[in-house]
Amino acid sequence: MFKIMQLALAAALLLPAIARAEPSAAETLAKKSGCFACHSVQRKIIGPAYIDVADRYDGEKGAVDKLVRKVKDGGSGVWGPAGMPPHPQLKDEDIRTIVTWVLGLK
Repeated sequence: MFKIMQLALAAALLLPAIARAEPSAAETLAKKSGCFACHSVQRKIIGPAYIDVADRYDGEKGAVDKLVRKVKDGGSGVWGPAGMPPHPQLKDEDIRTIVTWVLGLK
């Protein structure tokens, strides 16, 4: 009985770590959509790290809508000389899911 309790406790302690190790549906969508070709969660590649995007827009009203438009239409000058190419082929709902995930990294 004590062994079962130990295993149950170990499982309860490990579940949050296992959940964090699994990519979220939004992260999977970002990877499938090609976002990780230019971005990473923790470090700048061509575009900014997603954690830096989350920091920059933390608490900004309308940030999700602003960034959905930026992903859809493209733009430049915010993060340096490399521009964000437009992604008109992506569905607005998918972009919103990805942007909401990125901003939630803060």
